[in-house]
Amino acid sequence: MRMPFNRKPLKFNASINAVQVGCGDNAITLGGESVLPLYSFDGEIANAPKVGIEITDLGMESEVSEGIREFYAGCTSIADVAKKAAAAEGADFVCLYLEGGDPNGADKSVDELIAVVKEVADAIDGKPLMVEGCKNVEKDSELLAKVAEALQGKNAVILSAREEDYKAVGAAAGLAYDQKVGAESAVDINLAKQLNVVMTQLGVGADKIVMNVGSAAAGYGYEYVVSTMDRIKAAALSQGDAMLQMPIVTPVSAETWNVKEAMASEADMPEWGAEEERGISMEIMTAAADLVSGSNAVILRHPQSVATISKMIKELV
Repeated sequence: MRMPFNRKPLKFNASINAVQVGCGDNAITLGGESVLPLYSFDGEIANAPKVGIEITDLGMESEVSEGIREFYAGCTSIADVAKKAAAAEGADFVCLYLEGGDPNGADKSVDELIAVVKEVADAIDGKPLMVEGCKNVEKDSELLAKVAEALQGKNAVILSAREEDYKAVGAAAGLAYDQKVGAESAVDINLAKQLNVVMTQLGVGADKIVMNVGSAAAGYGYEYVVSTMDRIKAAALSQGDAMLQMPIVTPVSAETWNVKEAMASEADMPEWGAEEERGISMEIMTAAADLVSGSNAVILRHPQSVATISKMIKELV
């Protein structure tokens, strides 16, 4: 005798904070759901996960992907690059990575980088903007505070405040200049929660914080990313932990385009297939896994990856 299967929807009383980014008709909202990631069959997901496209202040100088270079062919300025990125199929927002500020790289001055930030913001026609620092804590403390000031009125996301610089970045972005703040931790639920706690104690509202809880390319210790996101979402929804209810934003491209599967040439590894396709596949697989695990937004570099993940989201939510 067959027993009927009666599925019970898993919907929670708690919900992920709804955080608005950008202004006016172009604004997007991250979070707001009270179901597990992509569980649209258990309840409405009013705000589908979003997809961002990443550009850098270096333009195409450091770009190794032939497909990305082709996409931006004809762009003669960072403003041209930004405008092309903003119009990419499936892109909900633009993320500007200030790669050139790295003291161990191009070491551009803060003033040079702020000029780029303003140029990009003006070029993207109101598209929501996230700005990521140069990944040097000391320089980012000054740089991201100046970015927050330069983008007053844009309701941008400043990535990121870390344990070492959350006071400088959080105070400038979340308090002085009324932006949204990314709280960045290293794949650990306790570190993620503690950073949110101290940020709110600083005075930054919980509705102004998004989390970057860390990532990795699929196959590179990625199980730690999955378990961390799973635990965060479970605590936020089933336990109602207010210090873990911030939406998650995951920069994917920084991880996926630097692994051997994406970088090894066809001459060195002919059995692996086309180099470009490998890079795209790694980016798409990692982004899909991030979304299933709990990301409310992913940041990608290749326009084909952006379009593919955007289509996946539309079909699932």
